[in-house]
Amino acid sequence: MTLVGGTVLAMCRSIKTLRRPDEAATEEEIRAAALQFVRKVSGYREPSRKNEEAFNAAVDEVASASRRLLDRVSVR
Repeated sequence: MTLVGGTVLAMCRSIKTLRRPDEAATEEEIRAAALQFVRKVSGYREPSRKNEEAFNAAVDEVASASRRLLDRVSVR
């Protein structure tokens, strides 16, 4: 669980840890995690046509940020 501003929030358990000592995360794994994150944040499993562009752009941005993070952090 996560504590935010005194409120306990449940973590999204479907997103798995992608920083591993034995192998790099694949682009598919990173994209799937980004999709799950955007679904959780937006509250949409599938966005309406009106929101689809913003939804997909958010998935792309989260995936890119995740790749940069994984490329820069060291594994113990």
